[in-house]
Amino acid sequence: MQRHMETGRRSRRRSLRRRFGRTAATLSLLTAVACTSGQTPDSVTGAGAGTGTADEVSVATWNMCGVRQWSCEKTGGPKEKLGQLRDLIGDSGVQVLLLQEVCSEDLTSFALGLGPQWQSAFEPYAEVDATGRRTSVDCTGQGKGQAGYGLLAGSPLTDVEAIPTEQPTVGLHRGVLCARVPAQRVRVCNAHLSLRESDDEHPDWDFRDDQLSSLFAAASTDAGTVFGGDFNSPPPVGDKNTSAWIWPSEAYTTYRECDQKGSSRAGRSTLKDGSKIDYLFTQLPRTACEVVDTKASDHRPLVMRVSRPENPATISTAG
Repeated sequence: MQRHMETGRRSRRRSLRRRFGRTAATLSLLTAVACTSGQTPDSVTGAGAGTGTADEVSVATWNMCGVRQWSCEKTGGPKEKLGQLRDLIGDSGVQVLLLQEVCSEDLTSFALGLGPQWQSAFEPYAEVDATGRRTSVDCTGQGKGQAGYGLLAGSPLTDVEAIPTEQPTVGLHRGVLCARVPAQRVRVCNAHLSLRESDDEHPDWDFRDDQLSSLFAAASTDAGTVFGGDFNSPPPVGDKNTSAWIWPSEAYTTYRECDQKGSSRAGRSTLKDGSKIDYLFTQLPRTACEVVDTKASDHRPLVMRVSRPENPATISTAG
């Protein structure tokens, strides 16, 4: 039976250390890290990659642009978005989805519409004011519930947890949500990072480096983790990229990105404006990657197919 879970917010620690940016030495260290050549997945755009083999699992990340008041009025309603989910499942064999900017009641409805085996987990966004008071972000429209991010899987989700991350002092709190998918022998983590200048009280503070560090640390506890989401950040390439310093050194080295080819970290655009800000990383062997065109969001879904771990009892790297 379909089940919808809400983890509830946990208290976030506040860092005693804030910064305007990494030092030049940190940036030099990141750019000096050798990007070892690894398995390059077949890549297609727009066409479904198929269901894969019994030893593979396909995971997608998609910012649905389902919070209509966030400039999403012209990206289609729940019917169109459910249709896109069905296409991802049917054409690309997707079994697990990391979703951002989704309404809680829509997510429950999507799971019900996909079938009784589909389950969801949800974590709400929150607006925090100068006194520390948290207020949920309600989706416009009757019966839509709260705005947030979540997981959707065609089998049970277990060990669902919100990972503590640094968040703006005053402003919108996003976050990281992880869960295990035992039927697929993988763990997944869905991240929605803060925008630059997202702290209304301290607009010169950047939280994305801390948030990425927390995300990669969470992934490091289990070698069978597939993780990603909407990072609100370009990849660490280009001389004019002023945010390359936010990326941890293990990105693109220890972990490979869905659209990574050899030493190239650029990847294809996932946003309709031509930029790439959506990602999927893993240590598992990648066998396919696709960017799917859609009219149901301003983001394109990113789909990665990986080989499942052979023995789930051996994939944990930390207790």
